[in-house]
Amino acid sequence: MNKKIIYGIITAIFLIGGIVGFNYYQKIFGKTITKDGVIYVGSNYHLMDVKKMLHDYTNNPQHFFFVAEKKKFTKPKGGKYTLKKGMTMNDVVNLLRSGNQTPIKVAFNNQDTLEKLAGRIAQQIEADSTSLLNAMTNETFLSKNGFNKKSALGMYIPNSYEFYWNTSAEKFRNKMLREYKRFWNSIRLEKAKNLNLSKDQVTTLASIVQKETAQKSERPIVAGLYLNRLKDNWPLQADPTIIYCIKQIKGQDFSVKRVLTKDLEIKSPYNTYKNTGLPPTLISMPDISSIDAVLNPAKHRYFYMCASIDKIGFHDFASSLAQHNRNAAKYQRWISQRGIKR
Repeated sequence: MNKKIIYGIITAIFLIGGIVGFNYYQKIFGKTITKDGVIYVGSNYHLMDVKKMLHDYTNNPQHFFFVAEKKKFTKPKGGKYTLKKGMTMNDVVNLLRSGNQTPIKVAFNNQDTLEKLAGRIAQQIEADSTSLLNAMTNETFLSKNGFNKKSALGMYIPNSYEFYWNTSAEKFRNKMLREYKRFWNSIRLEKAKNLNLSKDQVTTLASIVQKETAQKSERPIVAGLYLNRLKDNWPLQADPTIIYCIKQIKGQDFSVKRVLTKDLEIKSPYNTYKNTGLPPTLISMPDISSIDAVLNPAKHRYFYMCASIDKIGFHDFASSLAQHNRNAAKYQRWISQRGIKR
């Protein structure tokens, strides 16, 4: 055979082999991810689900199956994964197989009910609101840790926490219990003891303070006022507890802008006009500023407060009933002029 033909065949074989080898290499080790981004892989996802998500980040999503097969990778681990521009498909498969996911920040503020809290958390992690609510209200868990369905909301301290996106409902709840115990450190427990209050009682009072004023600077004053009333065995006469009673009767979404005289007659252990002392449990989720306001109250002799019409959003405080009646009359005239009836 002509040597030129032989050399030509050999060259062609090497060329074809080189092309095949290069394509093989490119499928595995070529820079295929075209932009930065994140993908959320559900705990029950399959490779096809991942491939569909990769369409937004690579021009060759089919290479994912090729590499997965070569590496005998069949089931991705759930979670939030960060993709970087220039990653290879080998990098992607290794990332999903390792489960080296990116943590997320889960944040929540003052949710009035466990149902609302579960809904808020379900927007941020994989677990749905039903599974979260079931975990939060599990009677065995609550009984073991000194809570009940009414007081369980106090276990959740509003803040920002680090989680993995695929955290289960039970793991979320259990971490919140650990965070609750960490929050109630020896310093806070000692301050509660000095007030002759348990941590649950502090949380209950803080929930009233939370609803009474949105002004963080005013919360230590309001806390001090309620503590003055408790110390002298006065009823708290806190309107937020009456609003709580109304919502328990009419539904949580019922809007109450004005407490009426007839509302003060509602028969409920949460009615602080009818009962002395604190309500049985918290009425809402207090944030850290409200809890610490109770633990670090302002020292004064105020026993009365009324919404201020001169400084909207704040209160006028009084030590005497006479002064309070003047403040209250001024406020009632102001609110009536605006036609607010309920």
